[in-house]
Amino acid sequence: METPRRTPAPTRRAAERRAHADYTGGVYGSMLAASVVVGAGTLGSFPLVELALLLLLTGAVFWIAHVYAQLFGARLAQQPLDRRVLGHVCRDEWPILKAAVPPAAAVALSPLLGLDVRGAAWLALGVAVAGQVGWSVAAARRTGAGPRMVAGAAVVNLVIGMLIVGFKLAVTH
Repeated sequence: METPRRTPAPTRRAAERRAHADYTGGVYGSMLAASVVVGAGTLGSFPLVELALLLLLTGAVFWIAHVYAQLFGARLAQQPLDRRVLGHVCRDEWPILKAAVPPAAAVALSPLLGLDVRGAAWLALGVAVAGQVGWSVAAARRTGAGPRMVAGAAVVNLVIGMLIVGFKLAVTH
């Protein structure tokens, strides 16, 4: 009789983290990135580097704010603060910052597409909305939702994304 193979502890922990992943931060971060693009459009022309940095730095600030809120809000009342708890909270909130990277990359790469600052902002907004929809679909699939629920999550997030696009149209025209 063959003994079952055991998964090494670090690999098992990584698999458990993926299984319990919370995609809320990714959806939130994508919406945040989209709102940064909308807000930046009202302030005039930003050089592309500044717009990309604005996206990344805003994501970082909100990531730090969420980590702080988790550590000193809900977590501190439940368990003592130590390095393990800090690392866990930082990882849990990481998708907020991670969601800012694709729109910032779109801005950085926009000159290769021949886009000016306005075009780069629209590209970043489209990438942020696509990210928002993608994170919501990933979350729905991770929970084992059926095809209708996955499609529903995508549609709801697409509608929210289109509202953000509508806001951009309203403030720039």
